[in-house]
Amino acid sequence: MKRIRHSPAQIVEKLRIAEIEQAGGLTIGQVCQKLGITEKTYFLWREKYGGMKSEEARRLRDLELENERLKRIVADLMLDNRMLKEVAKKLS
Repeated sequence: MKRIRHSPAQIVEKLRIAEIEQAGGLTIGQVCQKLGITEKTYFLWREKYGGMKSEEARRLRDLELENERLKRIVADLMLDNRMLKEVAKKLS
C-alpha cells in the first residue's frame, strides 16, 4: 500500500470528520475505513493533534523541525569541542 503523508492541517481536519462520524453512530473502524487510515494511525493522530486547531498543529510541526535542527547544531558543537580538547591535550 502506498504511504501518504498528511499535513498537520489535513490531520486536524480528518480528526474533526472522525468526531462527527462517531457522533453519528459509526464505530472507530468504520470511520478509519472511510478516512482511508488505519486505527493505529487514528489513535496516534488523536494523541498528538487531538483538540488542536490547524494553526496550532502547524506551529507544533515548525517547532519540532526547529528542535531537530538545534539538536544537530549542538551535536556538531560538542564534536568540535571534543576535537579541540584532544588537540590541546596533545600540544601540552
